[in-house]
Amino acid sequence: MKNKFMQRAIDLSIESIRSGGGPFGSVIVKGEKIISEGMNRVTVNNDPTAHGEITAIRQACKKLNTFDLSGYELYSNCEPCPMCLSAIYWSHIDKVYYANTREDAHKIDFLDPIIYTELQKKNEEKKIKMIQIMREEGLKAFEIWDQKTDKIKY
Repeated sequence: MKNKFMQRAIDLSIESIRSGGGPFGSVIVKGEKIISEGMNRVTVNNDPTAHGEITAIRQACKKLNTFDLSGYELYSNCEPCPMCLSAIYWSHIDKVYYANTREDAHKIDFLDPIIYTELQKKNEEKKIKMIQIMREEGLKAFEIWDQKTDKIKY
C-alpha cells in the first residue's frame, strides 16, 4: 500500500510540472485512504509557500477542520525542505515517506541544502540579516498569551 501512496505523490509531481508548477507532489494518508493531495503551486500562484507538502497540509486541515494531523502520514516525492518540515512538525504528522533526497533537489537547482546550512548559523552569520529590535515591547503579546487560561495550545 505504501508504494501506491508514493506513486500517487510521484504522479502529482509530474502533473505539477505539466501544469506549470515545480516537480513536487505529496499526499496525506490515514490508514488505507488518501485524505488530501498537494502539488507545487509556487509559480502558478506566485506563492513561495505553496510547496506540495504545504498545499496537502492546508487541504487536509481544511477538510478535517483541524490543525492537528496526529495519526496521519505524508508521502512526498522529495525529502521535505526546511519550511515543509517545519509545517509537518507544526501539524503533528506522525510519519513522512519520501523518494528523492534534498541533495537530488539541489542537483536540479533547489536551495534545500543551502537553507538547512543557514538554519545552523548564528543570526549574525546568516546571508539575510536578522536584526532584533523592540524586544521589551514585543514581549507584551507573549505575556498576555502566557496568562491566558483558555488558550488552545499547538
